[in-house]
Amino acid sequence: MSTPHNSAVRGDFAKTVLMPGDPLRAQFIAEHFLTDARLVNNVRGIHGYTGTYDGVPVSVMASGMGMPSMGIYSYELYTEYGVENILRIGSAGSLSADVKLRDVILGMGACTNSAFAAQYQLTGTFAPIASFDLLSKAVEASKTVGARWHVGNLLSSDTFYSDNPHDNDGWMKMGVLGIEMEAAALYLTAARLHKQALAICTVSDSIVTGEALPAVDRQNTFTQMMEIALRVAVACNG
Repeated sequence: MSTPHNSAVRGDFAKTVLMPGDPLRAQFIAEHFLTDARLVNNVRGIHGYTGTYDGVPVSVMASGMGMPSMGIYSYELYTEYGVENILRIGSAGSLSADVKLRDVILGMGACTNSAFAAQYQLTGTFAPIASFDLLSKAVEASKTVGARWHVGNLLSSDTFYSDNPHDNDGWMKMGVLGIEMEAAALYLTAARLHKQALAICTVSDSIVTGEALPAVDRQNTFTQMMEIALRVAVACNG
């Protein structure tokens, strides 16, 4: 059945879904990497496609920006469409001098300043982590495509424009590699539903140096990240 946010029907999505934040990145992946891709959802302009890669069914659908949006789409994919694995493929800002523009971060964990986990009424602090199975596959895929990659913590932030200029100082001190806006919600949702999730992020800008790539590069040139995720999707079918 369809949902208020997704016009697809059960069976339209593959068991593994790649989720960029940007709908145009989803369209780019469908057009350049998938065979026989068909549009299965376009509610609110959130493009969702299903096709094949190396003969394996794979879907790609945008998540939009921020944890509430990721929470909605990942929850519905897991619960209404039989999806087992979601791979977030997005951009991140580097919080480390060792993590350069266009490097790939594989998010082993996702710290957050969000209250997203409060809904679970836990008596302590839950640590949102990736699926080890997906992470292991992504490490091998990263080696294969020749990416410069890092494994470690991401920071999923609720604020893009913060009123506090020192917001990131503590996270940098704790060795967090990059900042983005969705991974923690994805990991928490997957944990609650006993599904698998992994965030694979390409560094689009650096909080350390002030360098930044233009929007068109973020949309169309982060192909190593896309290839890593697609190789993981194929490995999940093995």
